Amino acid sequence: MPLRHVVAALIAASCAVWMPAASAHVVFEQKQAAAGSYFKGVLLVGHGCDGSATRAITVTIPEGVQGAHPQPKPGWQMEVTRAKLVRPYASHGKTVDEDVRTLRWFGGTLADAHFDEFRMLMKLPEQGGKLYFPILQECENGSHEWTQVPADGQGTRGLKSPAAELEVVPAGPAGHSH
Repeated sequence: MPLRHVVAALIAASCAVWMPAASAHVVFEQKQAAAGSYFKGVLLVGHGCDGSATRAITVTIPEGVQGAHPQPKPGWQMEVTRAKLVRPYASHGKTVDEDVRTLRWFGGTLADAHFDEFRMLMKLPEQGGKLYFPILQECENGSHEWTQVPADGQGTRGLKSPAAELEVVPAGPAGHSH
């Protein structure tokens, strides 16, 4: 079998593995995280808007998530928007009454045929449950709002434009290491 056929087969196999994630739109790479933990959230953007390249990603941070901040991306700029909190919290002996509510990466270009990651660090709530992160994907031509949140007891399956979902699970028992 000629090398070009082997390479073509490997590329096709790679695309087949990626396609289910791409059809899921914008999702977290890791679907679960421990309650109360510092979590590195990696959002996967699998495609643009109807063939158009992605130019900006804006993530809305849900209530209960603390101190979110983005990881810089070469070629992209960042914008962090803060707002007053409904429920202030204590951190390092101080009361925090304002926190990050949106993270935005912009000014770069992500071709429709490619995928990329957008990373952030945040402290998760102490209680378990599902968190939904609405996302605005702006493209060269148009945009897409990944903002649908399922009704109680309903999953995201079947939603046309689901928000990125993260399941916060109870933290495991504290162990000790040697």
